[in-house]
Amino acid sequence: MVESLQPIELTEEWIEGIRRIAPEKPTVPPQKRRRVILYSVSHGYKHWVIPHTDAVVKVLAEKSGGFEVVASGDPEIFVPERLAGFDAVIFNNTCPIHPRRDSFMDVLEDEARSEELKDNLLEFIRSGGGHVAIHGGILAFNNCPKWDEMQGGSFDYHPAQQQVVLSAVDPEHPLARAFGNDRFVHMDEPYLFANAYRKKNFRPLLVMDTTDMVMPGDKPEVTDACYAAWIKRYGAGRFFYCSPSHNAQSFEDSRLLRFLLDGIQYALGDLACDDTPVRPGEE
Repeated sequence: MVESLQPIELTEEWIEGIRRIAPEKPTVPPQKRRRVILYSVSHGYKHWVIPHTDAVVKVLAEKSGGFEVVASGDPEIFVPERLAGFDAVIFNNTCPIHPRRDSFMDVLEDEARSEELKDNLLEFIRSGGGHVAIHGGILAFNNCPKWDEMQGGSFDYHPAQQQVVLSAVDPEHPLARAFGNDRFVHMDEPYLFANAYRKKNFRPLLVMDTTDMVMPGDKPEVTDACYAAWIKRYGAGRFFYCSPSHNAQSFEDSRLLRFLLDGIQYALGDLACDDTPVRPGEE
């Protein structure tokens, strides 16, 4: 197995390199002025890539002109009157303390308030807002059935960091065209999922080749389709999950930048595409 990649420093030079290869414009023009909340709070496992991912999202917004980013670490931004000024919310590696698994409680230490804010966010999405989870962003409320249902699954476990090979489930799908028929080979932490994920009630975008995956000794061989990115309707709203990016080096591939921008545009409601569920064997 290839050795794990090591953290790299977030520098202006690195950001400028991302800016050079980032898309010049969004795939589709915004229907209106779009605003997103970027929430990157982690009191559990702190992915070293968090500041890099923040920088990538801001570069995509600024260079493409597709949306405005408001970064916040305050859960109180998720009250209805403040959410009303936004079109989508991005969770960047929001890994909460184990085993509580509640990102808002990590900050507030108030279970009732956390539930209220979480319900506010779910209602925001259900009513037409968008939600994007990047890598560990899917863990924000990992023990919550209603959050699991909205996302289409919860984090289960991951093998050790290793070379991961991804392919588009449908190379012609508007959100997968960034990769087309080419494989995306990179070093990553391959996430596997549980709970609502078993129903595959989402539109898969990227599938992982698990043929040579090195698994923990106490885990069975993976025989089910293992998706690393998908989209899902939730009421009138839209959810986009992108697992690739445990390492900032993955963002140095322009295809991932385009993929992420297109997914954000889907969540914002600008990039219309087929998001009906496609289950294994129906691709």
